[in-house]
Parts: sequence; structure tokens; C-alpha cells
Amino acid sequence: MNIKERILNAPKRKWIRMAIMDLLCILFAIWSGYYLVLLLLLLFFDCYITKFIPWGAWKKSKNPVVRKTMEWVDAILFALIAVYFINTFFFQNYQIPSSSLEKSLLVGDFLFVSKLSYGARSPMTPLSFPLAQHTLPFFDSKSYIDKPQLEYKRLPGFGSVERGDIVVFNFPAGDTVALKIQERDYYALCKVNPNGREGVWANKATYGDIVYRPVDRRENYVKRCLGLPGETIELKNDTTYIDGKAIEDPINIQHLYFIQTDGTQLSAKFFEGLGITNDDIAGIVGDKAENILRPFFESQLDSLTVSQIGFDWTKANKGILYVNVFLTKEMVNELKKKPFVKKVIRQNDFYHRLHSFTGSVYSQQMGVYPITYEKSVLPGDFPALWIPKKGETIRFDENVDYKVAAYERCIKNYEHNNFDYSGGKVYINGKEVDSYTFKFDYYFMMGDNRDNSADSRAWGFVPEDHIVGSPVFIWLSLDKDKGLFNGKIRWGRLFTSAKKK
Repeated sequence: MNIKERILNAPKRKWIRMAIMDLLCILFAIWSGYYLVLLLLLLFFDCYITKFIPWGAWKKSKNPVVRKTMEWVDAILFALIAVYFINTFFFQNYQIPSSSLEKSLLVGDFLFVSKLSYGARSPMTPLSFPLAQHTLPFFDSKSYIDKPQLEYKRLPGFGSVERGDIVVFNFPAGDTVALKIQERDYYALCKVNPNGREGVWANKATYGDIVYRPVDRRENYVKRCLGLPGETIELKNDTTYIDGKAIEDPINIQHLYFIQTDGTQLSAKFFEGLGITNDDIAGIVGDKAENILRPFFESQLDSLTVSQIGFDWTKANKGILYVNVFLTKEMVNELKKKPFVKKVIRQNDFYHRLHSFTGSVYSQQMGVYPITYEKSVLPGDFPALWIPKKGETIRFDENVDYKVAAYERCIKNYEHNNFDYSGGKVYINGKEVDSYTFKFDYYFMMGDNRDNSADSRAWGFVPEDHIVGSPVFIWLSLDKDKGLFNGKIRWGRLFTSAKKK
């Protein structure tokens, strides 16, 4: 049967199927701007109508092994292509690995992430294995081929990132990774190593190979957007300010607290009843109040000062003090109702009060961005920092050391310019400059679990090309502290909204 006869004799159902595929292909081309995909129309015409290329010739094989093998190959190839297409342009699964958004999103929550919320990115590293972010399981090798690298392009979406949104994004500081310590920020490793970058690269026994990862192959993170492009963000004693105005905290924001009791011992079961995870319970320290407070004062305890700091301090009963307790505002209110609880004090508030009396500054758990610029910052504070905006210009006319430390990574690593700073002068792409105009919008991301979140306060801005999408709902939630038949599945969280405020 020749091609003309095949066209004339093609069943009506084949024409309908081809028309549906053609329509989807045309709509995708209009949406994405990739009009080369219209070449698939010819492929569909051949697959459904002319069958000039014998796509299913293997089905007529007399060898059953060949037919069975090709059935599996056909099914696997179709599944891989479908998964790659869906994951790239529409939806993706993501699992919460850490407690940085506790109690908004919990460790073990599986999220359905929409890439349509902010518009999907076109493939930047197109030759990659589906469902593997950067490493193939079992083989411990790269799941992608570095070249070609395509330019960043974002397709039309339903909206843009707004303040308060929970956002999934590629970890910006994950552009460079020490393979033996992948959970640590490479730039922080270079900072703390006595020999800096050279020390990290020279010590393969400790750090392993140092590798570069393309934007879309970097680790996926999830945080809440607090600062938008062009704004100035600042934190003062755990209060966030945008352009000098305090903004409302997320409902489930969580901080570290001191709990002082009248001598009553608080059990692990008591803390678990508050909703504190086993990992957090393990970090709680309880002892006599005077034992815990003594290191904060160089010699003997001053009862007046301790009382002014906020604790109930009497000679008769100083009570037991619990340190490193993660609490939400709701938990704090619940604790204050207990007759045996004397005081509940936010630890960062304690450090601020202590500083006002003694002048002492106690270091934060994580470095404060930019980590290459030495500064003294109280816990719960973050110095005012302008967030770059596309088309806006920064001038290197004053505070040049600080501006270079804060924005060099944006200019060099994210916007791919040669950058040099020497003799107090800035050189971009080999030319001395006194200003720079940004090509991308940037965002400032933070976790709701404020004292246990490695976020923009430590590693800086999130460029727009790193934005992956927005979680829509929780389709599964597993509690790693519970057994399969003892509350492992958090049924009450299944198919609930992931857009927690």
C-alpha cells in the first residue's frame, strides 16, 4: 500500500488522535515560543497516518524474546520522555529534608510543586536523566551532561513571586560543591579553612573533588520569600523590616527559647506533647538556672542584673532553666499558662538584653552574609541590605568594600561577568567601573524556623533564574520519628495546602 492509499484508508480514530496531538503541539509552541517543536507535526502525521517509518515493526517479530524486550524498551522510553517533559514544564515532586520551615512544612512532607505558578524555565541543561537532580543513584555519577548549556528563559506563568510565598528554588551557593561534604556551603568551608580556598582544594581526603553544577542541577531548597527585588531588608531582634517598616511574621514562625520552671523537671514526653520533634528534643539542655546563666557573667551572678534580664531570681529557688527549646507563639502562650513555668524568654531577646547590660556580643549560629565582610551582629539581627533588581544600578562610590562583598557573587557567579577588586577599584570584564546595572531580579528567602535555618541571611540572594516553582499541596507526609503502625503517616496533612502563611 502506497502513501496515498494509506492516507485515504486511515481510520477516522487515527485522524482524531493525530488532530489532538497536533493541537497540543501547536498550543505548546505558542506558549513556549519554541516553534521548532512544530516539526513534530510531521512525526505525528507519519506515526498515525502514513507509517512511512516502520515504528512498530518489532511487534511483528516471530521471536517472543525480541517482542517482550522491545515492549519494555518502548514503555520505559515513553515513561522517561513523559516524566522529563512533565517535570521540566509543569509539575515536580519535592520532599522537605530539613526543619527550616517547621511548623509550616514538616520534615517528611512530600510536596506537589507547580512550575506554572511563576512560569516554567526552559531546559538549561537539556541532556539529563529524569528524576535525578544531579547524581545517579547507585552509580554515584553525574546525572547530566554539561554541554550544551542553554540560556535562561522563563515561560509565561500564572503570577510572580510575592512576599510570604513559599518557594522552591535551586540553591545559589550550590554552584560549587565539595563532594565529600555536600551538605555544607562551599563558600563557608573556604571561609573557615585556615588556608581559605587553596586549603579546601588541596585537601581531597577531607573535602573530595570540588565540582561546578549548572543552575538547574543545583540542590533544590524551599524557603519563604521575605524580600523582593529593589527592597531593603533588615532584622532587629527577630523583627523583619522592609524599607524601614516592620512586617508581619508568618503564623508558624518559631524561635529558640529559655524555659524557667520552679524546679519541676520537664520530660521528653512533655516536650513531645507540645509538638517538638525528637531531633529538637535531643538538643534541649536543662540544669539549675544558676549553672546555665553563670557562663554569661564573668565572675559571680548578680541577682539584680539577672532579674532585669528577665528571669525570676530568688535565693530560695532559682529553678531549672531549659535552653534550646524551639517554640511557636502558640506554644509560648500554652507554656505560660502552666503553674510550674516561671518564665519563657526568647533566647535572642536575652542576648539583646544582656548586651545592653554588659556590652557582650555572642556570635550567631551561622555566618552572616556577606561572610567575607567582618562585622559584629547580635543574634536575631541582620544589617540592612538592598536586594538587587533588574535594570537598577549600584554605584561603587562609598562603602565599596561592603558593596563588593555583598554583590560580587551576583555580578560574577550569577550574571557571569569577570570581576576583580584591587586597590580600592572595581574591574568588570577587564574595565574599571564605578557602577553596575543588574540583569536579574533577586529575592531574599528565609525559613520560618528562624534560629535553625540556613537561608539568605547566611548565603545571600536567590536570582530569578534559580526559581523552580511553588508548592501547591502536600500529597504525602511521613513522620520519621514514628513507626509504620504508630503514626508514621500524618493522615491529617494529606492533600492539604502547602501555601502556608
